[in-house]
Amino acid sequence: MMKMKIQHKITRVLVLAALGITMGACSKYLDKSPDDQLTLEMIFKDKTRTEDWLAGIYSNVPDPYWGNTRTLGWDPLSDDMAPSTGWEQFGWSVIGMQTGNWNPSTSWDPNYWVELPKRIRSAYIFLDNVKPNPAQLVTEEEVNLMKSEARFMIAYYYTLLLETYGAIPFHLGLSDPNAPAEELMIGQTPFDQVVQWADKELLDLSEVLPARYSAAQKYGRATSIMCLAVRARLLLFAASPLVNGNTSYAGFTNNKGEAIFNATYTADKWKSAVAASKLLIEKAEAAGHKLYIEYNSDGSVDPFLSYQNMLFRRPQDGNEEILFARPDCNFGEYDRHAQPRGTGGNGGLGITQSLVDAFFMENGRTIDDPLSGYQEKGFSKTAEVRNTRWVESQGNGKVTLEGTYNMYTHREPRFYISVLYNGAWYRRENRTTQFYSGNWDGGPTHDAPQNGYLIRKKVHPDHDPRNNTNPYRPGILYRLGEAYLNYAEALNETEPNHPDILKYVNLIRVRGGVPQYGAGPNALPVPASQEAMRKAIRNERRVELNNEGIRYRDIRRWKIGETTLNGNFYGMNFSGTEKDDSESNPKAFFKRSVYQKRIFTGKNYWFPIPQAEIDKNPNLVQNPGWN
Repeated sequence: MMKMKIQHKITRVLVLAALGITMGACSKYLDKSPDDQLTLEMIFKDKTRTEDWLAGIYSNVPDPYWGNTRTLGWDPLSDDMAPSTGWEQFGWSVIGMQTGNWNPSTSWDPNYWVELPKRIRSAYIFLDNVKPNPAQLVTEEEVNLMKSEARFMIAYYYTLLLETYGAIPFHLGLSDPNAPAEELMIGQTPFDQVVQWADKELLDLSEVLPARYSAAQKYGRATSIMCLAVRARLLLFAASPLVNGNTSYAGFTNNKGEAIFNATYTADKWKSAVAASKLLIEKAEAAGHKLYIEYNSDGSVDPFLSYQNMLFRRPQDGNEEILFARPDCNFGEYDRHAQPRGTGGNGGLGITQSLVDAFFMENGRTIDDPLSGYQEKGFSKTAEVRNTRWVESQGNGKVTLEGTYNMYTHREPRFYISVLYNGAWYRRENRTTQFYSGNWDGGPTHDAPQNGYLIRKKVHPDHDPRNNTNPYRPGILYRLGEAYLNYAEALNETEPNHPDILKYVNLIRVRGGVPQYGAGPNALPVPASQEAMRKAIRNERRVELNNEGIRYRDIRRWKIGETTLNGNFYGMNFSGTEKDDSESNPKAFFKRSVYQKRIFTGKNYWFPIPQAEIDKNPNLVQNPGWN
C-alpha cells in the first residue's frame, strides 16, 4: 500500500485525492498559495471546505445498487445474481471473475487495496487539522463529533479491507515522511489483531456518536447504531469457519513469520459475535428501529408490500429498519439493466436458478420437502389470489396468472418481490413478460436474461427507462432484519436451545409471509438439532437477504465456495421459442439448461493483492493460491 518514497510535504495532488474531488472543483482556492501546508490551513479555516473534506472521506462507502461501474458489488460473485454473460464484451469484468478468468493483475473497479487507504489517510489528515472556528460558528462540540465520524470511517474501511483481502497492512495515524523506506513499506498484520482493534474502536465510538440525527442533511452520517452494526457483522465474520480454526491457512505467514490467520478454533469468538449482535439489537430498538411492516385492511401482515417497500421507503416514510444507508446511489442504472428489453430496459440483469430454488413454498417448506406441494412441470389452470394489496400482478390479490409455469406458483411472497420470470404480469406495460427467443424481451441479443430470469428485488416498480423516471430510495447497507439473523446464527453456535433463536428467525418469517417454526397458524416443526437449525437459519438468510451484498460474505465465511460456486449454473432455456417444458423439445423454454460454468477454488476466498502493489512493496505476501 505504501509508496517507495513519501514526500515531506503534502502535495496539492494529495490534498485533492484526500478530498475525493476533482482538480476543477477546488483549483481556484488551491492555486492561491504555493505552500501546500498553507493550503491545508486554508481548508481547515473554512467551514464549507472542512465539511467538503469530511464528505470526501465518506465517498468510498459502497453503493449497494450499482457498486462501481459494472461490478454491482458482491452479488454477481455469489449464487444470487446473474448478469448477462454477453455483457463481458462491454467491460463487465465480473463475468470473467465468475468463471475464474482473473489474476492479481486484473483490474477491479472498487480497488479497495488502493482506494480505501486514500480515504483512511484523508481521515487522519482531518483528525490532525480540524479545529474549532468561532468566527464561522464551528464549535468544539461539533469538531469532536466530526472527529468521531472520521474515526468511524477509518474503522469501517478497515473492516471492508479485512473482509476482502483478509491479510492487510495495518497502521494507525499518518506515517513520518522522514522515516526510512523500509519502515514505511510494512507487511500484513495478523487478521485477529486488526479485528480486535476494530472491535474496541467501534464500541468506543458507539458511546460518543448519536443514535440518529434530527437534521435531514445528516442522513447517512456516522451514528452509534452504525458503529454497532459494522462491529456485529465483523465479529460474526471473524467467528466463522473461514478464519476460525481453518487449518488450510496454518502455514500462511507474513514477512515477519507471524501466522496471519489463527488455525486453532476459538469458541469465544462465537460468544463475542452473540454479545455484539445482542447489543446492536437492544440499542437499535431503544433508538426506535424496528422491522418495516405494512398491513392489510383486516390487520394482517401484508408480506408482499412489507418486503418490497422495506427497500424503498425512507425513515421519514416510516421505515425504521434501516441501520446504515448510503443516501446517494446509482439505482437508475440498476433498474434499467433489470428492466425487460421490450420495456426500454437493458434487460439482462438476472438471478440464478439456484436462488429461484431457494425460496420457500407458500406453506414455508423448501421445495425438496416431500410435504411442500412443489410442482415443477406443467402450467397452472387458474390464477392465484392471496390477501395482499400488491398490484404488480394485476392487483386484487392476484399474484400469478392462469398459465403460469408451475415452478413459480404457490411460492412464498419474497419470491415474487425478488424474481421476474417468464409469463409474469408487468403492470407498467399492461402485459406479461416474454423471454422467449425472438420475442419482446428475449434473445438472441445480450440484452436479455441468459437464463430466463430478471432480478425484481430493489427494482422500483415505477421506474420507467423510456422517460428516465427514477424514484428515489436509500441504498441500504445494514438493516435490522440482518441483525436478527446474525444473532440467531451466532446464538445457535453457542447455546443451541436458546429461545431467542426461534424468536428472531420467526420474526423474519412472519414479515416474510411464511409459517413460523413451532407456533402460530400452520406452524412447522422446530428444527430438531443444532445442525438442522443451522441449515434452517442459512436457508432463511439466503432468501431474506438475497441480492443485498450478504450472500457472498456468507458463502466465504461458511467456507462452502467450492461446492456452491464451482460448476454448472442453470436457468431456463435461453434459445427456447415455445411455451413448453418438454426435455425432448429443443425449442422448449421451460426446462433447466446450463447457461454458464463457474469456477471457484480455494484461492477465491480472498481477493488477490494487486500485483502492482506487490511489486512496490517487497514486504507484502500474496494471498494463498494467487502466486
